[in-house]
Amino acid sequence: QVQLVESGGGLVQPGDSLRLSCVASGRTFKTNAMAWFRQAPGKEREFVAAITWIVGTTIYAESVEGRFTISRNNAENTLYLQMDSLKTGDTAKYYCAASPTIARPNVSLRLGAAYEHWGQGTQVTVSS
Repeated sequence: QVQLVESGGGLVQPGDSLRLSCVASGRTFKTNAMAWFRQAPGKEREFVAAITWIVGTTIYAESVEGRFTISRNNAENTLYLQMDSLKTGDTAKYYCAASPTIARPNVSLRLGAAYEHWGQGTQVTVSS
């Protein structure tokens, strides 16, 4: 059974940085890609960034491009999200997700449907 556990959230001021981590456990953990999504109160879950696990190709939501960086440590089954120049609009609960080993055909990595494992989330609050 795969488990994803996020950490690193907190309360910061606009312009600050945070680094989120997501550790995947499970003896047979394998994935095609992992991603970060976020959900603010009263809003739908939205895609933030994704990375393919072997090659390391990355994609970002337009709202975070240039400010956030997704990366992974394959040996430690850990996913990261470096968040710089944080804005109040980045306030949300952040979730990591892992896709199946074989990517679901014709499903964009920007969609939640591409992923089968989800963490419980970590809260990020940006406020002055």
